Amino acid sequence: MGKDEHKCGEDCNCGEEMPTITLTLEDDTELECDVIGTFDSGDAEYIALVPIGEEEVMLYRFVEDDEGNINLSLIESDEEFEMASKAFDELFDAE
Repeated sequence: MGKDEHKCGEDCNCGEEMPTITLTLEDDTELECDVIGTFDSGDAEYIALVPIGEEEVMLYRFVEDDEGNINLSLIESDEEFEMASKAFDELFDAE
């Protein structure tokens, strides 16, 4: 099997659409993104997003409150971003 070929297994989701989320940016424009997934690293939870039509992954801190509301925040420090990036790579590069 070549590197670009995909062999479906029992747990394959290739026929399903990715969930999406719409971000409202600081200038009030909206950016629709595919949700790659959420993951834990250290004491925080993160979400990996890809803007529709783009390839670059964006990482944010992710918090869901008791009522199911999702709150995202920027990763402020380089150290935290490196830790989240490494965790993302370890979890999602295998997929």
